[in-house]
Amino acid sequence: MATHRSHDDAPATRRTFERLADTSPGPEHDLLSAELIEAWLPMAHRIARRFRNKGESQEDLQQVAAMGLVKAVGRYQPERGAFESYAVPTITGELRRHFRDHTWDVRVPRRVQDLRNKVRGARRDLMNRPGHAAEPGIAEIAAGAGLTLDEVRAGMEALESYKTLSLDAEVTTSDDGFSLSDTLSETESGYDLVTDREAAKEGLKHLSERERTILYLRFFEDMTQARIGERMGISQMHVSRLITRSCAQIRDHANGPSVHQEAA
Repeated sequence: MATHRSHDDAPATRRTFERLADTSPGPEHDLLSAELIEAWLPMAHRIARRFRNKGESQEDLQQVAAMGLVKAVGRYQPERGAFESYAVPTITGELRRHFRDHTWDVRVPRRVQDLRNKVRGARRDLMNRPGHAAEPGIAEIAAGAGLTLDEVRAGMEALESYKTLSLDAEVTTSDDGFSLSDTLSETESGYDLVTDREAAKEGLKHLSERERTILYLRFFEDMTQARIGERMGISQMHVSRLITRSCAQIRDHANGPSVHQEAA
C-alpha cells in the first residue's frame, strides 16, 4: 500500500520506524535514529522557514527545529499514525518555546513596537521582490514603509532586541503569526522537557571539534555524508559512524546516564 505524503520532503520511512521500535538501545538503534533524522531534516528546515523574519537568524531556527525533530524521532511510535502528523506539532512547539524563552520580557512604548512592525514588514516585502537578493538599506526601507531615516533606525534597533516587547505583543503580522500569550496557553504533555535543548548544548561541548563540524555540515549545511567525507579527508562510512556516535552522546547528555552508554 502506498504511503500518503503531504509534502515532497516527507520520505517513506514507516518501515525504518518499525525497525527502530523493535530494536533495543544500542549501536543499531542509534544508526536507525540518525538515518531517520537525516531523512526528515528537510521537513524540519521547512517548518523553521515559517518563522523567518521574526528577529531570529535562520541558522538558529534550523538548530531549534532540528532539536524538535530529534525529540519527535525519539518519542514516536508507529501505531500513533503518520510520523509527519506527530512531528510537525512537536517541531512547531519547540520553535514557539524558543520565542517564549528568549523574547518579549519588558514592555516598551507602543510607538516603538509600531515602528518595529513597519520596518519588518517593509524589509520582508523588499526581500520578496523578484531579483532583490541583497539586504535592503535604510533609505530603501524608509521609502517602502513611509518612515524617516531616524524612525527606521529606531525600528531596526527594536527589531534586533525585541525581547523588550510585552507578552501581548504580536510575534508577527503575517497570517501564520501568533502572540506570546498564545504559546503560553498551550498545554503539552512534554512541557516539562523544555530544558532539553540546553542539555543538548551541553552535550555538544563534549564533542571534538571535528565531530561538531561534521554535525554542523550535515544537519545545518545539508551536505551529504560523501561530501563531508571528501571535505574532512575520511570515508563516508567513517562519517556515518561519527554522526551516529555524536548523536548518541548528545542524547545521553540530554536524557541523563544511559544503561547502554559505552565506555570511551
